[in-house]
Amino acid sequence: MSKPNYGDIARHAGVGTATVERVLNGRGGVRPELVEKVLLAARALNYPRKLPEAHRGLLRIEVLMVRPETTFYQRLSKAFERIAATLDPLVVVHRSFAEEMKPEEIARRIVSTDVARAGLILAVPTSPVISAAVEKVDAQGLPVVHVVTRASERVGEFVGIDNHAVGRTAALFISRMARRTGPVVAICHPVYQVHRDRIRGFSDYFRENPGGSSFEWLGFGRDEGRVSADRLWSALEMYPDLAGLYNAGGANSALIDVLCRHPRGRDVFFVGHELTENTRAALRDGTMDVVLDQAPEAQARRALDLILYRTGLTDIEPDQAPIRFITITKEGL
Repeated sequence: MSKPNYGDIARHAGVGTATVERVLNGRGGVRPELVEKVLLAARALNYPRKLPEAHRGLLRIEVLMVRPETTFYQRLSKAFERIAATLDPLVVVHRSFAEEMKPEEIARRIVSTDVARAGLILAVPTSPVISAAVEKVDAQGLPVVHVVTRASERVGEFVGIDNHAVGRTAALFISRMARRTGPVVAICHPVYQVHRDRIRGFSDYFRENPGGSSFEWLGFGRDEGRVSADRLWSALEMYPDLAGLYNAGGANSALIDVLCRHPRGRDVFFVGHELTENTRAALRDGTMDVVLDQAPEAQARRALDLILYRTGLTDIEPDQAPIRFITITKEGL
């Protein structure tokens, strides 16, 4: 491929070639937000020369998440806040939330040009309209990092655990450690690709390792307490000898409550995600057996490191390996 020129950079930045020339040659007289756009475009295109130092105005990294009422996203948001406090004061990490089931609103927020952004970190579900929005800003040269789950399969870097592996791990624990053999069920949120990946890994393990227990039923709880509780209660009634439960998403508190109330709930080997006050208590009293925590703090750190690297604020390339999930049992608390 030919080396990028001023015209290429101008098209990516949405400015004129004269603006590109002034920025790259340090001539001044260009608004800070346009300087930022030009430098970001030049870095995105791997312009083959040393670029001038970024202007000393604020460099804004936008973090867009969903479900602020959940413990996981609260932990993720707090992690971004703590890490941001350790960065250069001129680097601003702005956190905000959108409604999970309103893809058009999420897409609008992604393509918004109200404020100049040096990078975009997304922890949102995928849909055709969201993916199109991500691909649009990526084509404009804006670095995009997906956290927890991918909002687009085509562009942007992903930071998260190996979700197929975590599903297999849940299956391994249930098949080897459940109090009895019998039917095994799982609950997930169908809108998230990572949940589907976990369930695929869970199912693959049982298919490849046939034995006394088998994966029999999948319920869609949508990470909502009442819906998830109803799904589990139905499964307990459907399978009197239920041996294991894997919750691939949220709403653990509702499932814990069902297992405590149902006369056969304590016989079920329960594996779920995220160490919280409620799951910690459930591990202690034996209602829950294994927690697989996906370390949102590590995901936030990696995501910010990637944006800082892509914008040229650090020369240290971040690790590309999946984030290590953490296995926690009662004895490890």
